[in-house]
Amino acid sequence: MPATRTWLKNPLAIFTANGLDARGGLVLQDGVIVEVLSLGQQPSAPCNEVFDAREHVILPGLINTHHHFYQTLTRAWAPVVNQPLFPWLKTLYPVWARLTPEKLALATKVALAELLLSGCTTAADHHYLFPEGLENAIDVQVESVRELGMRAMLTRGSMSLGEKDGGLPPQQTVQEGEVILDDSQRLIAEYHERGEGAQIQIALAPCSPFSVTPEIMSASADLANKLDVRLHTHLAETLDEEDFCLQRFGLRTVDYLDSVGWLGPRTWLAHGIHFNPDEIARLGAAGTGICHCPSSNMRLASGICPTIELTDAGALLGLGVDGSASNDASNMMLETRQALYIQRLRYGAEKITPERVLGWATKGSASLLGRTDIGEIAVGKQADLALFKLDELRFSGSHDPVSALLLCGADRADRVMVGSKWRVIDGQVEGLDLKGLIADHSQAARQLIAGT
Repeated sequence: MPATRTWLKNPLAIFTANGLDARGGLVLQDGVIVEVLSLGQQPSAPCNEVFDAREHVILPGLINTHHHFYQTLTRAWAPVVNQPLFPWLKTLYPVWARLTPEKLALATKVALAELLLSGCTTAADHHYLFPEGLENAIDVQVESVRELGMRAMLTRGSMSLGEKDGGLPPQQTVQEGEVILDDSQRLIAEYHERGEGAQIQIALAPCSPFSVTPEIMSASADLANKLDVRLHTHLAETLDEEDFCLQRFGLRTVDYLDSVGWLGPRTWLAHGIHFNPDEIARLGAAGTGICHCPSSNMRLASGICPTIELTDAGALLGLGVDGSASNDASNMMLETRQALYIQRLRYGAEKITPERVLGWATKGSASLLGRTDIGEIAVGKQADLALFKLDELRFSGSHDPVSALLLCGADRADRVMVGSKWRVIDGQVEGLDLKGLIADHSQAARQLIAGT
């Protein structure tokens, strides 16, 4: 049987993340892009499937580089609506400690479906909660990712510094270092895929300076180097965190990162707000990545990531929605719009263009995950694509289709494909009972809060 060749023909507009002229569309085969056609150009060989994209704006599939899927169960919970990070965490930790495998599966599926509907094809999740009964949390997440047909970087998070030892998390949420490292090795051996087209990858992700010991940070860095996987953590999110590091370690955050062997190109950091110029230069020289999470940073009043200084210094930059209890949405298009606006407040309209910010959400985010096969439209890249229509009232009267996605507030893709397979058609996730999922997830959320 001959391979299927698909032509996405003559899109209304297309953003490639690399300047290529793709106005004639794309030819896809065996899960990858095999031709990028300029305006008026025809495919080099016949295509047995043709999709008329004249009503669609095509983007590379968006890539979310920081999330906490389980937090979809605690969105907009009144006791934490008006709290900054540390009290927000202290109030939520006891609730999250009641998480079960069944509730995590529902939370993960909701987060992934919401991301997929927003045009996101690859997501990194930072799961660091392993209370009794939830030891196989990452295994649960793997099944949900496979069910929805997305790509994921599932990070094996950890918390080893509990309240009794001066950390923030309650004791029932922390694990011993040996348990953490043994499970990390198991997950990498069982699930981590390498090479182009990988669907599931594993990274190591001690949660934060205030919830893990320096020993687990150092041991995780050693293991990541040995097994060639990536490292992820929260850093420089708030001034409270900076104060914690100074008081406990006698070091600022980047000095602490360096002291435990994390300052390098294997690492990407969530938030990265409170850096001084010297720290920015060191992060850039090391090729360390930063995930900008604008909605969460605004919601918790944490601050604004210095994106331009970081990228000018050589640091990699991508975007993430962060946990759904501090955003409280899992929507990458809305996150990209927020990045555009908050960064304009810092740097002005001329520097922060829609194309620049879309680049952070695609090619930039791919670089944080160490991937060169996704995040842009070019020959040989994976056929992970998001297609948006501009036929709703909010877009009426708009002129530049790519800019309209952000300026007019696009929040839902019409079609999404992963590896040239349609996962969203006509704004609906293929094979997903969305009403049933919402009902089950909503019930689980009520039970988690109630402790039943």
